[in-house]
Amino acid sequence: MNLQVENLEKNLAKLTVTVEASEFNNAIKESFNKNKSRFNIPGFRKGKATQAMVEKYFGVGVLFEDAVNISIEKTYPEAAKESKLEIVSRPDIAVTKVNKDEDLVYVATVAVYPEVKLGEYKGVVVKKADEEVSEADIENALKSEQSRNSRLITVDDRAVENGDETVIDFDGYIDGVRFDGGKGEEYTLVIGSNTFIAGFEEQILGHNIGDEFDVNVTFPENYNVKALANKPATFKVKLKDVKTRQLPELNDEFASEVSEFETLDEYKADLKVKLKAEKERRAKAENENALISLISSNAEVDIPDLMLEPHIDQLVNDYARRMESQGIPLDQFLEYTGTTMEQIREQMKPQAYERVRTRLVLEAIVKAEDIKAEESEVEAELKKMAENYKMEVDKVKEYFKDEALERLKEDITIQKVLDLLVSNAKFE
Repeated sequence: MNLQVENLEKNLAKLTVTVEASEFNNAIKESFNKNKSRFNIPGFRKGKATQAMVEKYFGVGVLFEDAVNISIEKTYPEAAKESKLEIVSRPDIAVTKVNKDEDLVYVATVAVYPEVKLGEYKGVVVKKADEEVSEADIENALKSEQSRNSRLITVDDRAVENGDETVIDFDGYIDGVRFDGGKGEEYTLVIGSNTFIAGFEEQILGHNIGDEFDVNVTFPENYNVKALANKPATFKVKLKDVKTRQLPELNDEFASEVSEFETLDEYKADLKVKLKAEKERRAKAENENALISLISSNAEVDIPDLMLEPHIDQLVNDYARRMESQGIPLDQFLEYTGTTMEQIREQMKPQAYERVRTRLVLEAIVKAEDIKAEESEVEAELKKMAENYKMEVDKVKEYFKDEALERLKEDITIQKVLDLLVSNAKFE
């Protein structure tokens, strides 16, 4: 194998790898042995034709794809190591020369670890997140608990009002013709929830149980089913039930039922303590995020797109899992919305960029401050994990070897950097 390295702009590098003809011929032979059972040549039992016969009958190019992949798998790791570059991406590979009895040549374009020019990162001033618990916070918490303990009662002596929970049948028409997905039975709809097309819920107001009526709406321009977008529709609606939420009275009895306290005042005092702890936790996270964002924006770094790809992959996978949890496969969502995977990936790019930028800046501070994860800190973290999972420390250590242990050390180091930055920042 022969290697040429060329540094490109924007923290990219080009590795031109030449695989000797003899090695590539061996890869072609491997490709034949891997695929020979697929080839069917008249006069030969399937898989029994020789390599020479396969090359003559189909052309030698039929073996190139796997042969090239075999050659790259064998040579790229060695080429990456020999380049002495700090490669931080998957290679983008292009084959520039391929033929039997000749050298194979391919080019691997890679991202290399970018240089980070740190700006101000100690003593920076950050707006402090609010930690105070107001009376409004306590009242909202009470209202939430009140709502959780409410009960639904049927209303048959008045018309529908905002906030009522209705049960309806509906059937949708466009230009007098039913459309797919426009029919529902025994559908529960809370008036004012804005879960239906704009204007639909408002037209239920004032109706009584048993009423049958038309609701006229227009689908929004950006509606996820393109065939319906911007189309006027008529829904024939039957109102089958109306319920309202009856809230318990906020008094000592309520407090004793929802808590261990006997009076409402005691319960509110306890709520204030819990809200204070939660607000402080959220404020700490907000302060750290604002601090990191500021320090990151103070730094200069040129991040190549290739470096973002694995992070975009992760974000897309997370998004797909969230869609799946809602019962919508990602490919179905893309079809419904007319969105392409390329568009989804482009939407994820800014978030991936910020993740990578933040990590690079924190790692640069690690180097500048010579911060390391001490063995005692690693041991303490492993012990904490063992306690959390109710396992022996030695058992936990079995899971933390090589790469996993290095990741743990990195996480500890990054946390030490955060602690350093927070201790030196001014929150005002």
